Amino acid sequence: METKKTQEIFLITGALGCIGTWILYHLLKQGKRAISFDISDDRHRLDLLLNPKEQDQITFVQGDLTVVGQVLETMQAHEVNRVIHLASLQVPFCKADPVRGAHVNVVGTVNIFEAARQLGLKHLTYASSIAVYGPQDDYPEELIPHDAPFGPRTLYGVYKVANEGTAKIYLQDHNISSTGLRPYIVYGPARDQGLTSDPTKAMLAAVVGEPFHINFRGKLQFHYASDVALQFIEASLSKLDGANSFNLGTNPVTITEIVEIIKHIKPGAEITYSEDLLPFPVCDGHEFQLNFSHVPITPLEEGIHQTINLFDNCISHGRIPRSS
Repeated sequence: METKKTQEIFLITGALGCIGTWILYHLLKQGKRAISFDISDDRHRLDLLLNPKEQDQITFVQGDLTVVGQVLETMQAHEVNRVIHLASLQVPFCKADPVRGAHVNVVGTVNIFEAARQLGLKHLTYASSIAVYGPQDDYPEELIPHDAPFGPRTLYGVYKVANEGTAKIYLQDHNISSTGLRPYIVYGPARDQGLTSDPTKAMLAAVVGEPFHINFRGKLQFHYASDVALQFIEASLSKLDGANSFNLGTNPVTITEIVEIIKHIKPGAEITYSEDLLPFPVCDGHEFQLNFSHVPITPLEEGIHQTINLFDNCISHGRIPRSS
């Protein structure tokens, strides 16, 4: 007699951020049940992708990641068996308030692992970052392998190193496996906050006809937000053994190339950029691709084109004001 397949019920922390919004979108399209856990109830990013009727199919929980009881109760009440942990404060916010940054990024991650332990979950997926590394000058290789030495230069990076260490200890002590993904620059609709959100803001500015200045330059790696969401979902479903951390990779390009693509799609766009280099190395995504080879990676020009088209559509339907 066949046993009934267990329903996949996903908890997404920080679900109303950029990547979380796209994960909710894809889970809904895949017919999977999603529990959104976020301290905010602001759905302006989700409104870009899903209409109110579609959003009604998602369970929204407004909760504080730093309170372990709230995390545990939410997971237990909704019988969660897949966890994608994204919630964190980004670089500028950690710098402005280090204590709050540590509570959210470090204690919050421990709370997720601890809730998983208490409920008997044996795998979870979480967002790490290339901020765990030092600047390019720290490394002999042009492309940094996934197991290169850490050398963070921001508190945000230090907190992400702590998250990866937490994952290793929970594997060692409690046999909870995990997969951490380290994006570089995520771009696309819903990316409106954080140090590296400027390229997406430039795309929106081009659509609404306003000038924009990108506050950094350099040879960089870009990931379309929709792809990153699918990569997190796949990592959650695959449940690899061990405490894994992967760079997402992609071919490095310059800000100049990004600006040229935007101007090709939107002639007349006024976009400039700073001479300040972004202090992160480019990373080798080979190990990630070996483990998740069938996850789609949208070509850069196509991803930018899709982003600009979606912004155009949102403006025409009043979901983004004509003047940003």
